[in-house]
Amino acid sequence: MALSSHDAYSAGGGRRRRRSSRRGALSEINVTPLVDVMLVLLIVFMISAPLLTVGVPLELPKTEASAIPDQSEPLTVSVRADGAVFIDEEETPFESLSPRLVAMADGSTERPIYVRADGRASYATVAQVMAALASSGFTSINLLTETGGPSSGADQTAR
Repeated sequence: MALSSHDAYSAGGGRRRRRSSRRGALSEINVTPLVDVMLVLLIVFMISAPLLTVGVPLELPKTEASAIPDQSEPLTVSVRADGAVFIDEEETPFESLSPRLVAMADGSTERPIYVRADGRASYATVAQVMAALASSGFTSINLLTETGGPSSGADQTAR
């Protein structure tokens, strides 16, 4: 039995194989653009995160007190380590502290005031600021601190 040259190739014993002219669909996801976008977002957040802190940069003392619940739009008075007093982010002379706060509160002494004092600020300066606020008629004066300070042994679950 004699085979023609065409039959030898088609019978599977030939030297050449026919390649498919169509390639299969590429099923992999190209993650390079995703990684690029994520790295840009990471850099943006790393740069903008330190700018989100409000107010004068201070090193607050640490206490065991818990955070106070949110209230309506408080005024913030900050005392830096060198004794400089700020209302929100604007430096204010001590003599004009009370009149400016009363004006900012629109005459309402019920508006809460947060006092942020650097841990290295003198006790006398902080006490004078708090006394000035109290003598101006403000009744809701809160002293802000960082949590996680040394424990006094008080039972924290009793609150």
